[in-house]
Amino acid sequence: MKTIIRSREDCCREAAQQICRLLEKKPDAVLALAAGRTVAPLYEELARLCDAGELSMKQARVFAVTEFEGVPEEQSCRHMLEQALLSRTDLAPENCHFLSAETAERYEDDIQAVGGLDLAVLGLGDNAHVGYNEPATPYDSRTHRQKLTDSTRRQLADQFGGAERVPAYAWTMGIKTLVEARQILVLAFGEEKAKPAFQMLYARDDSFVPAAFLQLPPEVTVLLDEAAAAKI
Repeated sequence: MKTIIRSREDCCREAAQQICRLLEKKPDAVLALAAGRTVAPLYEELARLCDAGELSMKQARVFAVTEFEGVPEEQSCRHMLEQALLSRTDLAPENCHFLSAETAERYEDDIQAVGGLDLAVLGLGDNAHVGYNEPATPYDSRTHRQKLTDSTRRQLADQFGGAERVPAYAWTMGIKTLVEARQILVLAFGEEKAKPAFQMLYARDDSFVPAAFLQLPPEVTVLLDEAAAAKI
C-alpha cells in the first residue's frame, strides 16, 4: 500500500494521471468508479483532460461501485457519474454499467465477462467503509444490498437534506469484488477522515474495519491531504 500526502488538488491530479497511464496502456480498461463529493474533483480533472485532448475514455468500461435504493434520479449515484463523466467526456453510454435491484444479481458476471476490474476508484467512509461495505461486512462479500449504518446516514445528511431522508439501504460491490481489482486508488480528504485513514493503514484486516482489507492487495495507492493524514 503506497500512501501519498499532498493537497486535495494535487491528489486528484495524481489520481487522474494514474488513470491516464492505464488507459494509454489499455484503452478498454475496466474501471470501478465511486460516486460522491470526495471523487468529484478527480472526475472534474478527467473531464478537463478530455477537453484538452490529453485523455480518451471512449473504449473504457465503467462499473458504478454503489447505488442508493429508492431515491429520486437526481440523488442517485448514477446521476452523479452521468453528470460528472458521461456528459463531459467521450465515455460511451453502452460501456457504462450501473447498480440497481435489476442489475445487482448479474453484476459480478458482467464484471467477469469483460475480464475483471483493472482499477477501482474509492472514497473512504467516516466509519472506514469502502463502497457501502459497512463494519461487519465479511471479506468474501460480493455485490449485495447493504443496510446503511447511522454513522453513514449522518455522513450523507447534507447530500439528502437531513439524516432522516437518507435511504436505509444501498447496493454496493462487495469487499472481495473490490480487492480483486488489479489497481486500487483510495482518496480521503479532511479531518473527519483522519481516524478512518489511520484504521485503513494500520488496523487489523478484519470485517470491523472494512477499509483495512485494502492492506491485502499489492497495488493500492492511498491519496490523502494533510488533514486526513493527521493521525498517521
